[in-house]
Amino acid sequence: MTTANKITVVRILMIPAFVTMAIYYGQSVQRGAPLEWERFTAISIFLIASLSDGLDGYVARRYHQRSSLGVILDPIADKGLLLSGIITLSISNWSEVDPDYGRFPIWFPVLVISRDAILFVGAGVLYLLIGKVHVKPNWTGKVATVLQMVAIGWVMLQLQLFRLLYVVIVAGFFGFRNHLRHRRGPAIASCGPCTSGKTIDTACGDERHEHVT
Repeated sequence: MTTANKITVVRILMIPAFVTMAIYYGQSVQRGAPLEWERFTAISIFLIASLSDGLDGYVARRYHQRSSLGVILDPIADKGLLLSGIITLSISNWSEVDPDYGRFPIWFPVLVISRDAILFVGAGVLYLLIGKVHVKPNWTGKVATVLQMVAIGWVMLQLQLFRLLYVVIVAGFFGFRNHLRHRRGPAIASCGPCTSGKTIDTACGDERHEHVT
């Protein structure tokens, strides 16, 4: 296993640790005695895992460690971290002062999960029908991902510059807009002839995803 893939595996293993600390902190808030060390631990794990995403991509490019295993592991790590954060912070309230700042509305994880599920099923159907699938990244998908990360950070850091609902609405808008783009079809198309037999480019922006052997 390459160094880049080892970093990705570590990021995957960080996900249950983050979820555990996030849930424990939410439970401590409900008891009326929030344990701040649990919140800071959850934030630290999430931050390290997020930064490691750029690190494994850099290592893969710098040391020519792109691999088919990385194509599988990296999207799992990326989506796993993002979805675990959104879902956990939807069922666990982090704010004892104002619940509106401590938890996502239930429609937010539903929107994010349904979007990813539709993309996954659509790509699978096209692969079965055509045999070659090319998923092109687009700016709305990247903006949606960034805004979802911002929304997670907004809850964990307990920011109150303006209402959390506004952040979630903007993130949900771009997620829904990107979902509509994929439903119309321009982001998923059959690829042309290639020497490896198939090419699958994911929407994560990591160059390691662009090579399948």
